[in-house]
Amino acid sequence: MSEQLKYIVEQLNKEPFKRNYNLISFDSLEALHLLQVLNDVLAEVNPQQKLDIREEGADQTALRMLNELKILKYKPTEDPSTFRQGLVSANKPVIYPILVWLFQKMPELKKRAYLGRYLVKVDIPPDILQDEQVGDTFAQYEELVETFKILHKESENLKTSGFSASDIRKDIDHMMEEKQQVSKRIERLKKRVETVPKHEQMLEVARNFRNEQEQQQTRMQQKQDQRNQLHHAEQKLQRITKQVQDLKQSTVGATAEGLVKKLEEENEVNKYLCEEKIPKEIEAMTAACRNLENVMSVPAMGQSELDEIHDKINNLNSEVNDLIEKRMMRNDPIDDKLSLFRQQAVIIAGKKETAAEALKEAKDELQQCQQELQEKREAAKNVGSEQILKGDDFKAFVNKLRGKSSTYKKKRQELAELRSEYGVLTRTEEILRQRDEAIQEQLSMLEAKKGVSGYHDTQEELEKVSAIKSELDDMKGKTLDDMSGMVMKLNASIANKKTSLAPIIKELRPLREKAKEMQTDYDEKKMTYDTMSAGLESNRSKLEQEVRVLQEECSQEESRFHYLNSMLKMIEVQQQRVADEMKAYTSSDPAERKKSYREMYGRKIQEQENLGKSLREKQKAVKASHGPSMKQMKMWQDFESLMECKKRCFLSADQHEESGQIFRSEVDGEDRLVL
Repeated sequence: MSEQLKYIVEQLNKEPFKRNYNLISFDSLEALHLLQVLNDVLAEVNPQQKLDIREEGADQTALRMLNELKILKYKPTEDPSTFRQGLVSANKPVIYPILVWLFQKMPELKKRAYLGRYLVKVDIPPDILQDEQVGDTFAQYEELVETFKILHKESENLKTSGFSASDIRKDIDHMMEEKQQVSKRIERLKKRVETVPKHEQMLEVARNFRNEQEQQQTRMQQKQDQRNQLHHAEQKLQRITKQVQDLKQSTVGATAEGLVKKLEEENEVNKYLCEEKIPKEIEAMTAACRNLENVMSVPAMGQSELDEIHDKINNLNSEVNDLIEKRMMRNDPIDDKLSLFRQQAVIIAGKKETAAEALKEAKDELQQCQQELQEKREAAKNVGSEQILKGDDFKAFVNKLRGKSSTYKKKRQELAELRSEYGVLTRTEEILRQRDEAIQEQLSMLEAKKGVSGYHDTQEELEKVSAIKSELDDMKGKTLDDMSGMVMKLNASIANKKTSLAPIIKELRPLREKAKEMQTDYDEKKMTYDTMSAGLESNRSKLEQEVRVLQEECSQEESRFHYLNSMLKMIEVQQQRVADEMKAYTSSDPAERKKSYREMYGRKIQEQENLGKSLREKQKAVKASHGPSMKQMKMWQDFESLMECKKRCFLSADQHEESGQIFRSEVDGEDRLVL
């Protein structure tokens, strides 16, 4: 155990953990911290295991670690129930061997975890696999797993088989030869094209066509990007609209006083969290970190030093208990009242902390529910286009599913029979192979006795070689016959083609001349078309420019109309407000006059002036009494220091009776010490 502990601490202090543990600090870790260390090491093997175990239950943590160790093929020395219980309770004899095994096989386990992420198949019940869609999807999943295996093997082979410099040089030479061949081919094509009339124009048209194709691809990509941006903008708009609707619903039936009260309550809660709860938690965590740093910086202590520290702790505890007993025996009524208030304060603080914790848990639960709701909505959108079966369609689907279930059971029975037959055949093959091996051993023993060891094997090899040679001879003969027959057939087919193409070639010659004449006519008409098209294109561009200018003017006038209309409405509203104000101010009804802004602001100004006047009077009174108050406070401080001095003199009088005497003067009434 000590060797395991040293090895674990040494590995944890290295990269990438850097824990700075010593033997005592690591051995004294609590169960939760030890499980967190094991989880961190598993996260180094598989990054998907990286999390804080305090955020999940103990059963979930144990189940997750057991599954990961099962994938990594860890074989515990204990029985499964003991191992599972030890892992849940963070038993050191169970945790330490796991850590040692993980550290010793870290590279191999990383590779195994990476492969396990893709090769461990999903466990689907047979009843669900009966569904045709699920079965097809699972078959595709298995095909992808097999494809991944093949690709991974090829990748590993490529990594292990490095290319040599000579192979790369040969590839470069081969590529240069291909480049030269392509260049020669291009030169030949250029020479052939030069004989074609107007080849430069045709090349220019082809070049323009290729440029247009590239621009079209670019525009298609831009169009797709803009569609994606539009989709994201629509989603953002939907989210904002939903938030606005939620805010509107939350404010329905609410008054200004209620909203202010709600905001004040939220402000009080946030103020408590920011000023009391969170600073206390930070201070506690800082103190814990400081204590841990102090423990880590202290060198390893022996048993005698630990006993001495335990004795000091016991002595301090006994002193604290004595002080508590003395305080309880004193029974001071003022302290009793204070203790009552302290208890009430502690109870209120505990309730506030409990409410803060409940608020935090409710916020976390609300955030989680909102996330689940968003996921369900996305899933509902994706599934929304599918048709839901009802009535007779659902009954037909159930009957079809039952038929498939019966077919599946029959096939499963046939598969079981085939498997049993396969087992019998496999056993028969093993028996025959064993008999063949026994016969071969007897034959070799007989050959050894006769002095011709290996005769049978040599005879079999000679027969194989002769059979292969005869097959090769037959193949060569067949190949020669086939080649001669193919040559004769090709010659005959060439002669037939020549005879059949002779009249066609004669007919083709006048057609070629006619094609040349039509080509010249086409070029002339094409030129005329191009000139007319250019003229029409210029006219069209001018008209488009004029239309664009008129549209811009129309949009400007329309925006100006809307602006003037809105300004007119604002002026009407202001005029209405002025009319209401004048009506309220000139009204003979005092209640109506009080509603006017002039009266309201006049009252507020008068209230503020009265408040300022009262505050100035208070300030004046404070300034007037500041000097005498300060003088009185100074006199009380002097009086307190004088009484303190008398107290010390009185207490020291008993100690100095032999060396001097204290006399009180009859004139001024002061005490004097005479040595």
